[in-house]
Amino acid sequence: MTDFPPQFRVIETLRWSANTGALRQERHLARMARTCCDLDLPFPEAQLCALLENLYAEHDLRVRLTVDAQGQGRLEHWPLVPTTGDWTIAVSDQRLDSADPWLARKTTNRAFYDTARAALPKGVDELIFLNERGEVCEGTITNVFVQNGDAILTPPVSCGLLPGVLRAELLQTDRACEAVLTLQDMRSSQVLFCGNSLRGLIPVRLITSGE
Repeated sequence: MTDFPPQFRVIETLRWSANTGALRQERHLARMARTCCDLDLPFPEAQLCALLENLYAEHDLRVRLTVDAQGQGRLEHWPLVPTTGDWTIAVSDQRLDSADPWLARKTTNRAFYDTARAALPKGVDELIFLNERGEVCEGTITNVFVQNGDAILTPPVSCGLLPGVLRAELLQTDRACEAVLTLQDMRSSQVLFCGNSLRGLIPVRLITSGE
């Protein structure tokens, strides 16, 4: 993974507010640093921190940090559109390869997800992928969480998924634990969530073929 196209970037997407600044900034930068290290790219931590420190707005923002193959950082931002209500999710017919190392790294090498998200059926907010073994992986922009009683379960990275920042926080604070999940686990769960650091945990309803 050493030959990168000109437009290749390591990316992080985070929430910023006027009251608190960048939410989970340390966790986002730590994941970005690990990805740059894995790919043997320079990580401009001081530059990225300065970009975030100098950011100003009177409303919540969706912030995108990028690092290119030369180690140059960039910040872009847009108004954050609030998440309203529960989401409806469906399961993709396409399968992920759990051995694909790119799945665990957040980069611009994600056309598979972008294409799937752009083609979401009407009324569907997120599409969930399974791997070659039929195990639950992740959504196009979210991790998956199944709750039964007090236990919140989420698939391990070995299934083939991005280790999300919100996911990491929930695991490290013992509010969730890892477990291999199947489609049946999703169907039978008391509560089903999708989530990411930008939008938090979102209650979802799973629809199947024919609904």
